[in-house]
Amino acid sequence: MKGKLFIILVLLFSGCSSKTTDEILKSDFSKVPGTVISHLPASEKSYLGSPCIVIMPNGDYLVSYDVNSFDKINHQNEKTIISKSTDKGKTWAQIAEIRTQHWSTLFYHNGALYIIGTNGKYGDVVIQKSLDGGKTWTYPRDKNTGLLAEGEYHTAPVPVVIHNGRLWRAMECRKPGKGIQAFMISVPVDADLLKRSNWTFSNKLSFDDSWLHGANGWKEGNAVITPEGEIVNIIRVQATSGNDDAGGSTLHSTAAMIHISDDGRLASFDPEKDFINMPGASGKKFTIRFDPQTNKYWSLVNWIQPEDLKHLKHQKAGRIRNTLALVSSKDLRNWLIERIVLHIPYIEDSTTHRAKQGFQYADFQIEGKDMIFVLRTAWDDGLGGAFDYHNANFITFHRIKNFRKNFLNE
Repeated sequence: MKGKLFIILVLLFSGCSSKTTDEILKSDFSKVPGTVISHLPASEKSYLGSPCIVIMPNGDYLVSYDVNSFDKINHQNEKTIISKSTDKGKTWAQIAEIRTQHWSTLFYHNGALYIIGTNGKYGDVVIQKSLDGGKTWTYPRDKNTGLLAEGEYHTAPVPVVIHNGRLWRAMECRKPGKGIQAFMISVPVDADLLKRSNWTFSNKLSFDDSWLHGANGWKEGNAVITPEGEIVNIIRVQATSGNDDAGGSTLHSTAAMIHISDDGRLASFDPEKDFINMPGASGKKFTIRFDPQTNKYWSLVNWIQPEDLKHLKHQKAGRIRNTLALVSSKDLRNWLIERIVLHIPYIEDSTTHRAKQGFQYADFQIEGKDMIFVLRTAWDDGLGGAFDYHNANFITFHRIKNFRKNFLNE
């Protein structure tokens, strides 16, 4: 009798405990900015990243994003997801999962969809092709099917642009003793993009720690065509410290412009004139695209607002991602803040000493009068929120209507 009573009590308490837990840990996305494309709770020990958006010829939106593991050694569960919207971003559905793709850019070219990046964190350079709108993909098994380079490569969802009859994309690699090296890859527009021999790789440039006090590297560059018709790589600068004594007050708005020769083989950089002032460019990824209607370059950046500069005393600039600002430039060297798109006060979590909310890795497209974009968003989900600002739990979709109007700088 005692045994039966014990079992009954255990079952009763177990049921009460489960119900209480379910009631407490109930997901709530009602206050998440934008439209939720994907969610992954921090309890899964994984986070979402590298969002990229492309508009298909029929008007559908496709988005790619990564699933990343907290485990820096075991990456078996990491993958890239492809999601689709047929109603201008109101609803989304997953259409594919790719295990051999990471840190990637989606782009449409010559009747086919492509995704280019690496096959893992610091993996080989790979490109894959889809002829059915992203549902199925080729496999990069060798130099003739999309394996473009082998080694330790780094990148992000950055633009692929057409210039002088070639496709261009910025990349990085990691070399022992040389850190992260920046370079450019390119290929003729009418070539087989899956064939390694068709691609040209520029020389690789290392960052010299003596160039800027408080900075020690660069990564996640953008292929951009200048007003003068030159192809350049505008790349974020890595700050080692946010302390004002180490240049924190200005370094958070510093990017670099690397020049690329017309044939794509030579990359060059002059530290005396090729550091540029760009809000939020230190330690945080950005996408740059040109708008012929305004004759301006546009970007969405993690600008650090004046009231948040005080946090640079104890945080690196790259860790402050509580503001998303729309910026523009006519010459790529001088940038204006047009408007604040998203903002939340910077509040550190007492456990991690990092903010638990952030808007980051924005990738966008211009569609008519609007700008549409996707974000790696760390936000409260009713389940304890993201692990921190970096290990985001959402991929979200957003639209800025009539983005060219009502500029702060008219």
